[in-house]
Amino acid sequence: MEDGLFKGLKVLDCASFIAAPAAATVLSDFGADVIKIEPPGAGDPYRNLPNLPGYPKSEHNYAWMMESRNKKSLALDLAKPEGQAVLYKLIAEADVFITNFPPPVRKRLKIAYEDIAPLNERLIYACFTGYGDKGAEADKPGFDSTAWWARSGMMDLVRADEDTTPARSIAGMGDHPCAMALYGAIVTALYKRERTGKGCQVKSNLMANGVWSSSVMAQAKLVGAKFEKRRSREEALNAVTNHYRCRDGRWIMLSLLAEERQWPAFTKCLGREDLRDDPRFATKPDRHARSVELIKILDEVFATRDLADWRERLDGNGLVFGFVGILDDIPNDQQMKDNDVLIPFEGTDILTINSPIWIGGETKRKPHLPPSIGQHSDEILRAAGFDDAEIARLRATGAVA
Repeated sequence: MEDGLFKGLKVLDCASFIAAPAAATVLSDFGADVIKIEPPGAGDPYRNLPNLPGYPKSEHNYAWMMESRNKKSLALDLAKPEGQAVLYKLIAEADVFITNFPPPVRKRLKIAYEDIAPLNERLIYACFTGYGDKGAEADKPGFDSTAWWARSGMMDLVRADEDTTPARSIAGMGDHPCAMALYGAIVTALYKRERTGKGCQVKSNLMANGVWSSSVMAQAKLVGAKFEKRRSREEALNAVTNHYRCRDGRWIMLSLLAEERQWPAFTKCLGREDLRDDPRFATKPDRHARSVELIKILDEVFATRDLADWRERLDGNGLVFGFVGILDDIPNDQQMKDNDVLIPFEGTDILTINSPIWIGGETKRKPHLPPSIGQHSDEILRAAGFDDAEIARLRATGAVA
């Protein structure tokens, strides 16, 4: 195994789909030895995501490549006593156990915290749920689209106005930030273990992360703030924190919060210095009072040039702006490549997305392509002390595949 900050850290990824397994992926990026435990046969159902209706078609299993790089796969049937016995033996030597099975499933499979904690007092038991592990909805299954995006209010808040249909989320949109929360909890628990010598249970859930993500507006509601009626883009209260369509159909996003200082430079970049001294827009209050009128003018201005031209004109003038990226931009985004946001799988020219954490003096492991179902079963079992005869018996029972 390659060196890394977490070299020698043994992680059991006994989870499915995205948020919890992605936390294990980040640990693997820093050198942890991650064993992916999945059921024999089809394996983790997430392997099948690209085959669902509406998903992009590819010769590569792009979903699995992203979440399961660097991992080893053990196909283990936890419904069988023999499978549970194998897991318990692995847990005795593990540092981290990650699961997102619903509480009733954990109890049925005997992998709840109370089942596992006595096996290893130094173990970090990381569990992830949709709605938390208490209350009437504790056993309710959830995906990021339901528990993170919809429940938190974000699905409603991003609507252009109150009459617009709520926007759907994309696959993994909430799961990946939630994975960072679970990763943070695990690393914090590892620090606690360094101080106390004892492991513990850590938790996170989609619902909590969702309301944390929408917390500016949610906190305003909690203190009884008065909300204004939602406005469409054309009726926004501030024309220079708005988005505009360029000649080529691409969109540019302005965020000129230091408006008084930035207004002269902005009008110069637009080639509309006449707006700088226009009495209708002379001051910040004037511009806000006539925002609808100014938006119409800026709509006409931005429609005269392509996005690339506007980026060149606005860059280097102290103006904060961005552009509405599209997926076609990403493979050729040099800034992402220069900052190791996009990195190649080891031995290939296929790019993948790096975890968004860098630590001074530490080099991340080069990502390795993910395993097939049970690819490393025998290797893992032998390392755990099972001989060939025992492995053959486990295969004969169907506990291992």
